[in-house]
Amino acid sequence: MPNRLAHETSPYLLQHADNPVDWWPWSADAFEEARRSGKPVLLSVGYSSCHWCHVMAHESFEDQETADYLNAHFVSVKVDREERPDVDAVYMEAVQAATGQGGWPMTVFLTPDAEPFYFGTYFPPAPRQGMPSFRQVLEGVHSAWTDRRDEVAEVAEKIVRDLAGREIAFGDTQVPGEEELAQALLGLTRDYDSVHGGFGGAPKFPPSMAVEFLLRHHARTGAEGALQMAADTCERMARGGIYDQLGGGFARYSVDREWVVPHFEKMLYDNALLCRVYAHLWRATGSDLARRVALETADFMVRELRTNEGGFASALDADSDDGNGKHVEGAYYVWTPAQLREVLGEQDAELAADYFGVTAEGTFEEGASVLQLPQSEGVFDAERIASIRARLLEARGERPAPGRDDKVVAAWNGLAVAALAETGAYFDRPDLVEAALGAADLLVRLHLDEHARLARTSKDGRVGANAGVLEDYADVSEGFLALASVTGEGVWLEFAGFLLDHVLVQFTDEESGTLYDTAADAEKLIRRPQDPTDNATPSGWSAAAGALLSYAAQTGAEPHRAAAERALGVVKALGPRAPRFIGWGLATAEALLDGPREVAVVGPVDDPATKELHRAALLATAPGAVVAVGAPDSDELPLLAERLLVSGEPTAYVCRNFTCDAPTTDVDRLREALGR
Repeated sequence: MPNRLAHETSPYLLQHADNPVDWWPWSADAFEEARRSGKPVLLSVGYSSCHWCHVMAHESFEDQETADYLNAHFVSVKVDREERPDVDAVYMEAVQAATGQGGWPMTVFLTPDAEPFYFGTYFPPAPRQGMPSFRQVLEGVHSAWTDRRDEVAEVAEKIVRDLAGREIAFGDTQVPGEEELAQALLGLTRDYDSVHGGFGGAPKFPPSMAVEFLLRHHARTGAEGALQMAADTCERMARGGIYDQLGGGFARYSVDREWVVPHFEKMLYDNALLCRVYAHLWRATGSDLARRVALETADFMVRELRTNEGGFASALDADSDDGNGKHVEGAYYVWTPAQLREVLGEQDAELAADYFGVTAEGTFEEGASVLQLPQSEGVFDAERIASIRARLLEARGERPAPGRDDKVVAAWNGLAVAALAETGAYFDRPDLVEAALGAADLLVRLHLDEHARLARTSKDGRVGANAGVLEDYADVSEGFLALASVTGEGVWLEFAGFLLDHVLVQFTDEESGTLYDTAADAEKLIRRPQDPTDNATPSGWSAAAGALLSYAAQTGAEPHRAAAERALGVVKALGPRAPRFIGWGLATAEALLDGPREVAVVGPVDDPATKELHRAALLATAPGAVVAVGAPDSDELPLLAERLLVSGEPTAYVCRNFTCDAPTTDVDRLREALGR
């Protein structure tokens, strides 16, 4: 008999719908049942493309004996961290505070009042490497709950008290200035891996937000070292195994510092952020590699992640069938010399092995290699390589594909909208702009209610029950603002305004200006989550600061600019100390220091001169510059108001900090004014 997860929209929860464990989704009813039955709650948090979540599910949650014990002694609650980032954040903070580390699957035992008292991550089915088995953990918790209930209650109360005491001391009421951004650059330089690119050691994550800061810092100050770190890191990643050399797109992270062996899951958010970063790197340098990677990554997102409704799916799994009925990590992506010969014949296989770094020993497991581009020297026949790549991609398409997590997450779709809109505009790919418009349209039609409140997720055209969190409002606004700059359609600026008004009212502390991850009227958890640090994605806090600043530049809205400046106080505090973990905040601070510049292009929409000025404005490297384009009498966008043609020709206006340059009809003058 399926448990209560059968009607959920989360693919992760649906994967557990046939477990013998009597799962509940996170709900008031689950905790009511715990109170009624006097049982503690087992909270298990994971996500659909998480390798060890699948392992623990197979070993423990699909095991009848384990399920019987859980059903007898616990109320079991399953949460998809991607649907409920607020629940995940609150209990992950508790796990990290108690154990010094965290991760998924996350296993937490709670009282019926949702107070945590025992924590862990993955537990094996039998004791190993000093870890107790899952069954031993369950028996130990059951025994403590039965025999020492008062002690458990005291521990839970203390944990909740300690968490409440961790409220963020707001960094500063001042915005970060030249000094803090220079210190942040110095901090990144210290952490920089000058041999392999990127920051720190293994495992190595793609530092998209830090790279965006480096590109903006170089554009504003001319610091060559910043551009060098950005360009070298992007080249190393693009040549490594973390990048899919056949199909485009990036894996989640590299297990080694050389970018060779990835953790093979592919996330929408990584690819959206990296697509945009490579497009911006091309904008700054004209690099052919950056152009290729930006376009291949955009094409990967549209080809493999776009849903029937026009949104973008969350992720592709790391694991897939190896052809022998076994689910193996990376099976879809890796190659042996024998497999190359089978597809390509002897001579082309030899060339492919040389070109992609496929060795007899292998760079991954069991003699297989992850494809890379290790050759920085040497000349290869481009046509022959293109043919090899096409044949390998076609052959790979015959392999069992990794599973896809089809849920549409508002925040990550906002990031994809921004990336596809800009990449389409830079490289004259209207199909990519159309894909961005399709996803934006879905967000408006399905995720936005009549009060302009956002739902976090949808699946198969059905909206999920969970309210949007700060990152949803901020990243969707970011996407809409990028669309407004690219298309000149004022409706996207209006929608961004509706969302950012919610940020001001529902997510901002009136007195301090600090931002919370959940709305004031959201479900009350044991504490209200609040995290300004950028991790895999921009924090809601950083993303909101960026979107508020851009919106204020487009509209002149003073409350939005003031809110952005207040939010950036935390960057003044954290930027010099932990620049790797506040990259988007630093990038936004660069925009603030540069103005940001406001560019209005007026002229008949189909006039080639208007298009040329608009393109020059979009290709400006000036940090965070906003662009409005439209006919001289247009009321689509506030920046166009009262802008006249000069001598009857399409004209560009550039303003910053309440001061405007003389209008120009000359595209080279415009480029000069915008730092190109």
